Amino acid sequence: MSVAVTSFVIFAASQIGTPGPANMALMGTGARFGFRAALPFVAGVALGKQFVIWPVGFGLMELSARAPWVFEVLKYVSAAYIIWLAWKVANLRLGQGRDLGKPPGFVAGLIVHPLNPKAWAMIIGGFTAFVGPGTPPLNATLTIAAILLALQVILHPLWTLAGDRVARTLAGSPAEPYLMWTLAALTVASVLFVLFASRAV
Repeated sequence: MSVAVTSFVIFAASQIGTPGPANMALMGTGARFGFRAALPFVAGVALGKQFVIWPVGFGLMELSARAPWVFEVLKYVSAAYIIWLAWKVANLRLGQGRDLGKPPGFVAGLIVHPLNPKAWAMIIGGFTAFVGPGTPPLNATLTIAAILLALQVILHPLWTLAGDRVARTLAGSPAEPYLMWTLAALTVASVLFVLFASRAV
């Protein structure tokens, strides 16, 4: 057996390309610091998902079956962290060209997906729904990891670039606070959706 590659690509693209905590962080970073300055952060976010994919592919799901409370705690701690980040985004103001401090770098990007409940739900869903029974763990994990990384390399920079372009248009305008609150609200909504969806399963 093997991975249903075409179906998984469609599923993964729909997940990676839609609003979520990571994409909101990317968009906010691009808006705050500009596209080029945000690229190390983008690279960290893309590679950080591998820290979730490989442990899940090599047995973390068995631990989930034996001690589900561990993942429940992790899920809510992660959600609280993302909501806290959303609060910070809501209170940020754009301002390319001003003294903004240093943008988040590669290492900061690495922790985004390990603390992102949407990423965990997507990856676990990928292994359970698109990997055939009896598929060797290495083959399954390598396939899923490669597909997700390829899609992230394409889609994550687009969110960052969108933030950069929006900032150039709205920075300093009356619409700026509303944009930041909207980004924060979308981030919180995406986290709450994942939490309630996982409880309904």
